[in-house]
Amino acid sequence: MLQEQPFDIRRLHESYAAGEKPAKVVEEVYRRIEEAADPGIFLYLIEKKAALEAVGELGPFDPVNKPLWGIPFAIKDNIDVAGLPTTAACPDYAYNADKDAFVIDRLRRAGAILIGKTNLDQFATGLVGVRTPYPVPINALDPEMVPGGSSSGSAVAVALGLVSFALGTDTAGSGRVPAALNGIVGLKPTLGALSSSGVVPACRTLDTVSIFSLLVEDASTVLTVTAAYDEADSYARPLTPPPLSPPPPSYKVGVPDQASRRFFGDDAQESSFEKTLNHMSELGAEIVEIDFSLLYEVADMLYEGAWVAERYSVVEDFKKQHPGSLHPITRQVIDVAETMSAADAFQGFYRLQELKRQTMPLIDTVDLLCVPTIPTFYSLADLEADPVGANARLGTYTNFVNLLDLCGLAVPVENREDGRPGSVTLLGPSASDGRIAAVARSLQYKCRGPLGATAWSLPEEGKLQPAPAADEIALAAVGAHMSGLPLNHELARLGARFLYAAKTAPEYKLYSLPGGPPYRPGLIRDEDGSSIAIEVWALPAARFGDFIKGIPQPLGIGTLNLENNEQVKGFICEACGRDGAEDVTIHGGWRNYLHSLSTPQLQSKEIQHA
Repeated sequence: MLQEQPFDIRRLHESYAAGEKPAKVVEEVYRRIEEAADPGIFLYLIEKKAALEAVGELGPFDPVNKPLWGIPFAIKDNIDVAGLPTTAACPDYAYNADKDAFVIDRLRRAGAILIGKTNLDQFATGLVGVRTPYPVPINALDPEMVPGGSSSGSAVAVALGLVSFALGTDTAGSGRVPAALNGIVGLKPTLGALSSSGVVPACRTLDTVSIFSLLVEDASTVLTVTAAYDEADSYARPLTPPPLSPPPPSYKVGVPDQASRRFFGDDAQESSFEKTLNHMSELGAEIVEIDFSLLYEVADMLYEGAWVAERYSVVEDFKKQHPGSLHPITRQVIDVAETMSAADAFQGFYRLQELKRQTMPLIDTVDLLCVPTIPTFYSLADLEADPVGANARLGTYTNFVNLLDLCGLAVPVENREDGRPGSVTLLGPSASDGRIAAVARSLQYKCRGPLGATAWSLPEEGKLQPAPAADEIALAAVGAHMSGLPLNHELARLGARFLYAAKTAPEYKLYSLPGGPPYRPGLIRDEDGSSIAIEVWALPAARFGDFIKGIPQPLGIGTLNLENNEQVKGFICEACGRDGAEDVTIHGGWRNYLHSLSTPQLQSKEIQHA
């Protein structure tokens, strides 16, 4: 029955391929919205007739050229749609947009069907979702809890299964906190990857459009569709997120150490986080504890420094002309800027740069970070008692992210022991969106948490077909550049992503080369050889030169023959490399060779590789 139809992209497209009509899906969308009976979700609902007319313009089912063909979506009402009002949850601020925002145009061209514009914390200032003059959206899982903000309506719409995905924005966590509170995925891409043209800013230097969905793979698909360089956006970056690929077999995950974890007395949240880390370990993660004190210091700057003044600059003229139009708490937060000077702003910039210098070496020691998306839950009653303090605590693990130019992805995991939704956020340096999405997808399938407030289960875990993108080169790692080994960071630093594990054709010998540190393996083609285990990574073609210039003799890059008769570029060793080398071919690969060593020997090898 259509009423039971999951709205994730894969299953909707399977239904379309089997003959289901998108017009009937749109009818079902509006039935679900009526059934939800929550006037706080949408600030503007597209007339059903207009949505059906958009369906009529789709043409034949074509998921290749239109990867979002027939997929219903919603957007936060600080994003422009031609001919519709944009309010930013402030009625006196409202204006009719004369054209679609850049990202909306991209989505329409991909076949997505816009359903409506959703509620938010006014001017995207807040993480709670209650700072709106309109009815507050009801948390999809618990009406006593705050819905989360500022992208409240978008998160609730997805969690209820009203639409397949929704756009929000994220400056301090607005694309992640409501995801955690409603049990869904929240993707905050690298700053500049998605255009902000046609988006009402909060902090222009930190803002990004964000994506809510039930599945990590859906958020990744939407990101791929919407990410395109926009010359009209002065903060845009020419970044192309890669297709979704599997996670590497081994990777390091940085987490707050015991002394710097903050749960504000919520033992269930702490237990949920520990359980999720155990799941990550089972997936191949090496958990590395890091002191997060400096990250919290960065987070504190967001509402105590120059960036409050940046928010003020957005509404300064409007506030002077309409002094009573701002929500009281929004005005309280923004008015702090009136006590600041230009000198204060510069002092803030200088301090942030100092903190970046201190924190990035810590972050660079791991492949990604994992944090609780929120430290605890807050009820509507809690917000009435303490509207500012509770909001600040919800941003414990989110406020530092945009200031440090990290990308992030909130992932729903198993429910907590008290039944509330579990959620962690994976974080990585800018342009590592593909890396964290790969791990996030595997974690979602490992934990198999609920999909928002729906009764739907996860679809079968489809097999990915990893391949290099047009602007990437497939590169085989033979030794210390493999995942979890000491030189893998050289690939990660250049934006490489794992594709698949493989074996060479049975015509190679592997040697542990003399010299060092660092100690290195050498792969030499030999008709008496064997198949050797390798990993194939996709390296951005633009960074290939940066990578190979550091390769020492007798190593180089050549073309390897694989066991499946394919060929790929990879590490190769000159024949002279045999001199004084140890033949370790019998182990079938460098990783197995390392495991064969005694513990002191292995530690010595790894230390000298580092």
